[in-house]
Amino acid sequence: MEVILADYLGFCYGVKRAIKIARENASADGTACTLGPIIHNPQMVDRLRREGVGSVDRLEEMEKGTVIIRSHGVGPAVYDEAKARGLEVVDATCPHVKKAQLSAKELVDEGYSVVIIGEKEHPEVKSIFEWSSGKAQIIETEDEAEAIEPCGKLGIVCQTTFSGARFRQIVMRLLEKSRDIRILRTICTATDQRQAAAIDLASKVDLMLVIGGKNSANTTRLAQLCSEKCLTYHIETAAELQDEWFDKIKKIGITAGASTPDWIIKEVYKKCQNR
Repeated sequence: MEVILADYLGFCYGVKRAIKIARENASADGTACTLGPIIHNPQMVDRLRREGVGSVDRLEEMEKGTVIIRSHGVGPAVYDEAKARGLEVVDATCPHVKKAQLSAKELVDEGYSVVIIGEKEHPEVKSIFEWSSGKAQIIETEDEAEAIEPCGKLGIVCQTTFSGARFRQIVMRLLEKSRDIRILRTICTATDQRQAAAIDLASKVDLMLVIGGKNSANTTRLAQLCSEKCLTYHIETAAELQDEWFDKIKKIGITAGASTPDWIIKEVYKKCQNR
């Protein structure tokens, strides 16, 4: 049985940066916490907790210490509230997300009607929306794009981990909505690379294993793309592998989301090799 790793997989720059920042600000007394999980990988979040980086859902849960802004970012009001509570703020927002946030703000300030293409419930998209002062519209389908009212000036930004192909399809439906359109393609390069590599590998193997948090949007998207090419399983750890999956399988492909640690990828790879 041949096991092949995708050319691009695992931690992206923004995730590596966020993890590094979190570790640099760890506190043995439990006063360093991320606001929400720093990345969408439960195993990494648990490891950071053991290293002295906790996690809270609301600033009200912190009386003192350091709040670490997670990679998905937050709106401007959160920074103000944290400072008002006397908390030290350390910003681990992914630079690509920060670019999308500031792009939304810039478009609003210049009088554009702003559309954010992305998943409405994703924390990154919520943060971009907040940087638009709550004035943007969030869409994630072509039908929703069709429903956008024509306007004088239309600005478009995107969730950094959104599918490039879907972004283009949705933008095509928006082109007729205004004669003055600014399209800021804020999908990061790492997303494009991982998706292209996963699709390429999935077309050459019998089975794909996509490793990453079940709550990770970019990992879920990789699994969806791979499933269009071959039998695909989305797993978080090697413990989820089932013997029956590998019956009559000759080639296995492995990819992983941008928030998946190397040690988890290695465990899955070794377990597959030993079959």
